[in-house]
Amino acid sequence: MSNTSTIHSSAVISGDAQLADGVQVGPYCVIGAEVRIESGTTLGPFCWIEGPTVIGRGNQIYGQACLGIEPQDLKFHGERSTLEIGDENKIREFVTVHRGTEGGIGKTVVGNGNLLMTGVHVAHDCVIGNGTILANSATLAGHVEIGDVATVGAFVGVHQFCRVGTHAFIGGYTVLTRDALPFVKTVGVRGDAATYGINVIGLQRRGFSEQRILSLKRAYRILLQRGLRVGDAIETVLREVDLSEDVRELIRFVQSAERGFVRTAVKDSPE
Repeated sequence: MSNTSTIHSSAVISGDAQLADGVQVGPYCVIGAEVRIESGTTLGPFCWIEGPTVIGRGNQIYGQACLGIEPQDLKFHGERSTLEIGDENKIREFVTVHRGTEGGIGKTVVGNGNLLMTGVHVAHDCVIGNGTILANSATLAGHVEIGDVATVGAFVGVHQFCRVGTHAFIGGYTVLTRDALPFVKTVGVRGDAATYGINVIGLQRRGFSEQRILSLKRAYRILLQRGLRVGDAIETVLREVDLSEDVRELIRFVQSAERGFVRTAVKDSPE
């Protein structure tokens, strides 16, 4: 433990934990063995962190967050698994993030620059990219993947093994049992979930040019609005659309969708 860390006198910290310079630990926090926290990270009151867990630099972890606890998986029998959290994340009150399992990838991963709002739950073996937003009480079952810069709305439930693509927008209260396409707005419940066009406003806010957005719109219409089979739709996109890296990512995602993807498109979408 660093001599320059600020530790509240009521905190309980294992002698096996490693806290770098500049870590701040608030009142009544509990930090277990095999936890490593890098410089500049702050913990609000009543946080509970168990290891093996690594937390990077400059994270803001608010009160009552619970990180690195055993997974809620009946197949878990105490095998070694980990939680890895990157840098500059904001993890708000009552967030829970569990370690991985032997039946998964053995770890749960949260990247850099993410915002996990109050009450978010990230189950075992999930992988969250960079720059994502998970709004209040969003829930990820085990083995879920969230792509970079995706937004997952409040009270969304994502079924195990589902993926949410990069720059996707998932509307509040959605229940996903299939993959949600990158760059696309998806809203609804299970079999009634539907796509609502390209996430234009989100992409504009992130500096996408009109040409990049136009190429994605053209690919979206072919994939989801012409009534083509998936293979035929992909071939049509390859023939008719400017194959920007964004469009290639959309095609790669579709081709790798083991659970299928939300494909119902709202016909009167302005996109």
